[in-house]
Amino acid sequence: MLSVEDVSVDRSGLPIVRGVSLRVDEGSVTALLGANGAGKTTLLEGVSGALPVSSGAITLAGERVERLRAWRRARAGLAHVEQNRTVFREMSTLDNLRAACRRGDTPDRVFELFPELRKQVAAPAGLLSGGEQQMLVVGRALLGRPKVLLIDEMSLGLAPIVVARLAAAVRALADDGVGVLLVEQFATLALGLADRAYVMARGRIVFSGDGGGLRGDEDLLRSLYLGDTPSETGV
Repeated sequence: MLSVEDVSVDRSGLPIVRGVSLRVDEGSVTALLGANGAGKTTLLEGVSGALPVSSGAITLAGERVERLRAWRRARAGLAHVEQNRTVFREMSTLDNLRAACRRGDTPDRVFELFPELRKQVAAPAGLLSGGEQQMLVVGRALLGRPKVLLIDEMSLGLAPIVVARLAAAVRALADDGVGVLLVEQFATLALGLADRAYVMARGRIVFSGDGGGLRGDEDLLRSLYLGDTPSETGV
């Protein structure tokens, strides 16, 4: 569904992501892990179009998109949930969702995934809890009917019970056919959801393989985070 081939991305004139290749299959969760500063967020912004790529190819459902503007990538089926949980704070929860609906659509699917939001339809989005705001931005992204959903730091600052709800929703979306690329600070959470995993260090992929296998190898995971693996490892 999504193929990233030898992609490099600069930020403020500095090379941050260098020669990264990965894939996200239809109906799967792919985890992208790594220590802070590894380049994960920059890569997602390059894939979604928030930042330009300096080289490489990005293919979505068979179509090259790396030269398209961000809104055109979104229209083609690439949704990006950024880590800052941006909502229209003065607008109600319902109006936040309506703003993302395509013509003729309703927010019903979002309320099925996140019934907590149904109880807050009239509340200004700025007054929602952090967990409810995260549900809102994920739900808003879904209303664009994405083929692939990029989620950056889903659990950041949230209570474990809220994280569990969000994780269950992500797995349900994948089971419905959406491809999910999940950047997550908690490796155990991400690998518990992931069909496939990648680890980044210093702007490069240093591991690609089975998510469950990596979850069960704490020594390998630790070495990857500490940057002790000199070359890419695959299983």
